[in-house]
Formats: sequence, structure tokens, C-alpha cells
Amino acid sequence: MKFDIIYVSTHSLTLELDNNLPYNTDKEYSVYVNDELYKSGINTNVTSVFNLKSDTSYKISVVQGEERFDKNVKTNHEYVTLNVKRFGAVGDGIHDDTNFIQATINACPKDGRVYIPQGIYHVRPLFLKSHITIELALGAKLLGDTDRKNYPILPGMIATTDEQDEYNLGSWEGNPLDCFASIITGIEVEDVNIIGEGVIDGNASNSDWWIDVRDKKIAWRPRGMFIVRSKNINVQGITVCNTPSWNLHPYFCTNVRFINMNVENPKISPNTDGCDPESCKNVDIIGVNFSVGDDCIAVKSGKIYMGKKYKTPSEKFNIRNCAMNFGHGAIVLGSEMAGGIKDFVISKCLFNQTDRGLRIKTRRGRGKDAIIDGITFDNIKMNKVLTPLVINMFYYCDPDGKSEYVWSKNSLPVDDRTPYLGRFVFKNMVCENVNVAAGTFYGLPEMPIESIELENIKFTYDPEAKEGVAAMMTGCEPMKNRGFIFYNVKHVNMKNVDMPDFVKDDIEKTNVSDFKRC
Repeated sequence: MKFDIIYVSTHSLTLELDNNLPYNTDKEYSVYVNDELYKSGINTNVTSVFNLKSDTSYKISVVQGEERFDKNVKTNHEYVTLNVKRFGAVGDGIHDDTNFIQATINACPKDGRVYIPQGIYHVRPLFLKSHITIELALGAKLLGDTDRKNYPILPGMIATTDEQDEYNLGSWEGNPLDCFASIITGIEVEDVNIIGEGVIDGNASNSDWWIDVRDKKIAWRPRGMFIVRSKNINVQGITVCNTPSWNLHPYFCTNVRFINMNVENPKISPNTDGCDPESCKNVDIIGVNFSVGDDCIAVKSGKIYMGKKYKTPSEKFNIRNCAMNFGHGAIVLGSEMAGGIKDFVISKCLFNQTDRGLRIKTRRGRGKDAIIDGITFDNIKMNKVLTPLVINMFYYCDPDGKSEYVWSKNSLPVDDRTPYLGRFVFKNMVCENVNVAAGTFYGLPEMPIESIELENIKFTYDPEAKEGVAAMMTGCEPMKNRGFIFYNVKHVNMKNVDMPDFVKDDIEKTNVSDFKRC
């Protein structure tokens, strides 16, 4: 039972077991701190230890049956702790504690910690500061205000003084649009740690955020956490829930880590994606449990304008040991990806009852910089995912999404509007209780998908399978119990793909130039 310590703060750490099991262990284990039991009955590969002292050495032990492994670690230095209650916060869920908590953040010096003890803190948006730690203790909850008129507005675009450039703050679905600030908002900050066992509750279920969601109503809806042009951001342990829209939205950020968190929204809540990194580099999402009303993880890089102007892809991601429950898509790349997406490894994850599993979506119009390439999905377990694998270059979003330009199956000229999909590797998967199809891959006739590799994958089908639409594209008819559909793909390599007899030969190929199966 070897393990790695993957994150250390001033008062906490996170460890990850070194095994080959998606998300859960095969048997429970215990964690000891300096030979004293910290927690037993743990069955997830990633777990955290809290309430440590800063600048202190510890021995961390993992015990599973007769096996025991130890590691030594030292927590980070802390200069001072500022308790929000000493600044006037009440924490009774009634009084508005925004100003008191914001004052604590503003007053916190470099290498200091803002400590939020047990209590319910009614808040409007809070703004982060560089070089600090914020800890939400067990039993602490930041509860969002329900009146949108109390939320600051982040303008989408502001002209600079020389009128030669622009300054972007607000964002909505890949466009530079006015949006409300979020419960946690960080703008051009660095070296920030948000840790603890507490909760950030957007309180959307008690407001009108989820009503008439396509009506802007002053500005577009806030997220649970919105981090803009920042670097070295770590979020560990906390729960984010009931958010008005996306839960976690890092935007043009570098070196971001979401570690051992819970992200929770009702299944019926609209646009409540779990985590949507946009035009970010070096992102780790490890040990996070998602249960949301839309896509669990949706990676983006601008719809059209932002991608074309800034040409900033989302790149170098590690998504590992996560659980995705009930969302529309478990892990989604696109569709707002005009800046491109590249160099991704998604591994050791568990998908449960999502509509689609591994989903790539784009369309004509995203542009020549809308390149998705170098994507590997490895060691994934799915259960009751309707269609496990979907790549769709005819995605019918946006006001013109159902126009002939988007849906046409004729070969159109390749120009500055044409996206590109490169190499995709899917391997070492178990997909149980499929309903619609094992995989559907729809490339453009003028720009086929470059390469799809499928290796060591087992599919079983739900005996009570229901019809569904595999891909959101014009002309895709409902289906069930289908195998694979390859449409405009250059290279397909299938190796050791196990399917039930009634679908093992159900492989539809259209404009596939190189197909291998063994």
C-alpha cells in the first residue's frame, strides 16, 4: 500500500495511494499521524489530513490489513493566523458577515492564514489576496446571498486608456460578457491556498438563480469560485455546492490544483458544471467527487472571439482519481475551445450514470486554432453511462448551431473557421450497462478526425436499455444497443475490445481510410 503525499499546506496534507484502481480501493485502510489513529475505514484512493500544526514534521502512515507504509513530511511555514470572528464576523447565518471576512482577508499579511471557524456565514462575494491561506474549518459554511442586486458586476470588456487594447474581467460561456462576481473571486492573485473541511454554499436553491436562466437579468450568473489570470492556486478539501452556475471556473490561470474536494449540485440545476478550466495551463484535478446538474468537468478555451484573439489553449492537465456522478458528460472537452486543448491525461476515474462519458464537442466556426490533440483516457470505469465515448464535430450550439453551415455533411472549404481534432487514445476501460452506443465519432468530411485508438476495453449493455441521442447534432436519430459509429476518421485502431455478441460486429464506417481491429 504505497502512497504519495501530493499536497502540503500549513495545516493540512493530501495523500494518494499508488495502485491501479479507479477512485476506490479494493479494501479499507487507516491513516495514522505520528502513530496515532487519524481516520479508519477509508475506501478512496485520495484522502486528506487536517488540523496539523504549521512548520512541523510528521510521520504519516497508511495501514491496510498487514501492510504498513510510512512517510515523513513537514508542513509549510505560517506567519500569523487571523480569525474572522476577532474581526467581527458572527457566523449565525443571519447577519451579513461579508465586510468582516473581507477585512480579515485584506489585513492578512504574506504567509498568513485567514481562519473561518465553525458557523454559518452569510456572505456576498469575497475577493482573494495573494500569498495567503484561507481555511474553512469543519462545520464552517459560507452561505451566498440570494439577492443578485447585492453582487458586484465584473464588466466583460473595458477599453484601456490608450484605446489600443482591452481589459477583460467578466466571462460567460466563452464570451467576454458582464457577469456577477462569485462567492470566491480571485483576480490576478498568486500563491493562494483555500483549504479545510468546510463548505461554500451558493444558496441558489433558495433564490431565483435557476429560473429563466437564458435571461441575463442585469449580468450573467456567478460561479461558486471564479479565479481570473492567476497562478499557483490550490483548493483542497472543501465542498462547493448549490452554485448559481458553474461551480469552479479558473480563467486564464496557470498552476491550479483542485484536490480531494466535493462538488455538489442537484441533478435538475441548470448549467451547474462542476469544474470548467478555461485557457489554463498546468491544472491538476485529483480526488474530486462530482455530482452536478450539467457536465462534471468541461474544459474550454473561448468560444470564438477570445480564442481567436488570445490564442491561449487549455493544456497540460492531469485529471485523476475522480468520481463523476449524474452529469450530462463526465469529462468534456469543448465546445467553447477556439483557443485549443492539448496534452491531457485522464486516468483512474469512475463515471456513474452520466449521459455521456468521455465527450469531445466542437463545430465549424470555432476556427483554425480550435485544435484538440494529444488526449489520453486511461483506466476508467463507467456504470450506466448511456454512451461512453463521443466525439462530435457537428455540435449544434449557438444561435446558428442548426444552420446548414454547421450540420452539412458535404465537404466544405477548409478555412480560418475549420477546427481540427488530432490523436485520441482510449484504453483500459470497463463500461457497464451501456444504453445507446459504445462509441460515436463524427468528424467533418473536409477535416476528418486524425486518429482514434481503442485498447483493452470491455463493454456490457443494460438489459433494459432505453433509446437516446448519442451526440447533440442535427440528424442524429435516437438509438439503443449500438456498437461503434466512425464517420470521417482517418485512422482507427481497435485492439482487444470486448463486446457482447449482439453488437460485436456492429461497426459502422463512413470515410474511414485506415481501420485495424485485432
